[in-house]
Amino acid sequence: MKQKVLICGATGFIGRNLTQQLSKRKDLEIHAIHHVRLPYHCPNVFWHQADLRHPEQVNHVIKGIDILIQAAATTSGSKDIVTKPFIHVTDNAVMNSYLFRAAFEHKIKHVIFFSCTVMYQSALTALKETDFDASQPLHPRYVGVGHTKLYIEKMCEFYAGISDTKFTAIRHSNIYGPHDKFDLEHSHVFGATITKVMMATDKIVVWGTGEEERDLLYVDDLVHFVELAMQKQRERYRLYHCGYGRAIPIKELVKKIIAHSGKQLIIEHDLSQPTIKTSLFLDCSLAKKELSWQVQTDLDTGIQKTIAYFKELHATRHLESHDIALV
Repeated sequence: MKQKVLICGATGFIGRNLTQQLSKRKDLEIHAIHHVRLPYHCPNVFWHQADLRHPEQVNHVIKGIDILIQAAATTSGSKDIVTKPFIHVTDNAVMNSYLFRAAFEHKIKHVIFFSCTVMYQSALTALKETDFDASQPLHPRYVGVGHTKLYIEKMCEFYAGISDTKFTAIRHSNIYGPHDKFDLEHSHVFGATITKVMMATDKIVVWGTGEEERDLLYVDDLVHFVELAMQKQRERYRLYHCGYGRAIPIKELVKKIIAHSGKQLIIEHDLSQPTIKTSLFLDCSLAKKELSWQVQTDLDTGIQKTIAYFKELHATRHLESHDIALV
């Protein structure tokens, strides 16, 4: 019998990649949640519209589900983190509270939650799951989202301790790839850099100094991680790291993307824009040991695949605009 999997946030970046890839598996029946964005065509997927901030809607969509993958979240890029830090707090805490309670009440077999790494301090060595020090203050720009993620992780642990439901909390690094946000207002650093490079004609302007170092993981590797967690996790609750395991300075990332784009661009730095000076990369040895997971896509290959997707996306939008103009 097929396992019924409910993917929350299926129209978002991570959720869409999960939906499209897991829907190809014959042993799973995929149910996907959309809210504001319209659903897209994806064979073998059952779509449901729901606002996960309302408990009655959560209970309706979760009935009969075996595995809950929680990829729904209010997210944004560096600009919003600086100017509107509160948007990451309330909605995310509310929706996860209702989802986890419903998972407990409906005896869901497994819940998978996507956390992040903003609670960590800058470090020059790879961080393990046990390296978080609650006595140390979070970065001022990440206080809201960081404490919210920590609270939701603790909810995972709490419900796992009072039920037969397994919970997986994934502290993943910066994810990139197809279906990411590529607009400069809301995208993260990778998507924004791809957009700037691909739309530039003579130069690219980088926010800040570019000295920040990031651990960047291609989205297919995160999807593969989820599949392995579904199959191999034995503990009732597990907090796992999922990242590339190496950090790259943003200024070096920009150079790589320009090189793979085939363009000749001048790099300028806008020092009036926010710079969050951190160095962060993950030790994923626990996931390797327990789940046999490891990175399969190197950074250069991931950049090439993302540029190819961006070109295809841009070409499709151009054709659609042309067709509308003709009509």
